[in-house]
Amino acid sequence: MAMQNLDLEEQEQLDALKAWWKQNGRLILFAVVAAAVAVAGINGWRWYQRSQALEASGVYDMLAKAVRTGDAKGVRDASGTLAERYGSTLYASLGALEAARFHFDRGELRSAKAQLDWVIERSGAEDLRELARLRLAAVLLDEKSYDEALKALEPKPREAYAAQYAAMRGDILAAQGRVAEARAAYRESLEKADGALRDSVQMRLDGLGS
Repeated sequence: MAMQNLDLEEQEQLDALKAWWKQNGRLILFAVVAAAVAVAGINGWRWYQRSQALEASGVYDMLAKAVRTGDAKGVRDASGTLAERYGSTLYASLGALEAARFHFDRGELRSAKAQLDWVIERSGAEDLRELARLRLAAVLLDEKSYDEALKALEPKPREAYAAQYAAMRGDILAAQGRVAEARAAYRESLEKADGALRDSVQMRLDGLGS
């Protein structure tokens, strides 16, 4: 009798489960499928990122070789490919910085600025954006575009770049003949600088006279 009652109870539970599944089964299946798709999507995105980084590293190596050999066309082609196809990778930002230095050394300031502007506007790495702003200020200083150079340094950098930003402001102000302001900027840099940078800034400050 007990077994019969148990069978009846199990049948009732089974019938209830069937009814519940009929009502909710599609929703559960949808949730399971959605979760599986999400996991597959995450894994696929990670694979895509790894694939992009691997391909971008190869193009970056080509750019670095072109820089070493002075191949201007190779630098332009490789940096363009990095920006257009692999812009989300770190290699694109590093490549733009390499290309900017290459163009600057050749006196091609417009091309150098274009590369640095790309990093400032597009790079996902804050360190590289701050470095690009610093280098852009140096290019603008070389052009004697002093107000633009100071504007490039307006965003407050993190502590790692604070001494370099202050030193660059000092250079720009000194070039403008704003000696008192240049001294203040150099002193600000000295408070944060160490090593070779500190020695260089001290020499620049001494060069302004008393």
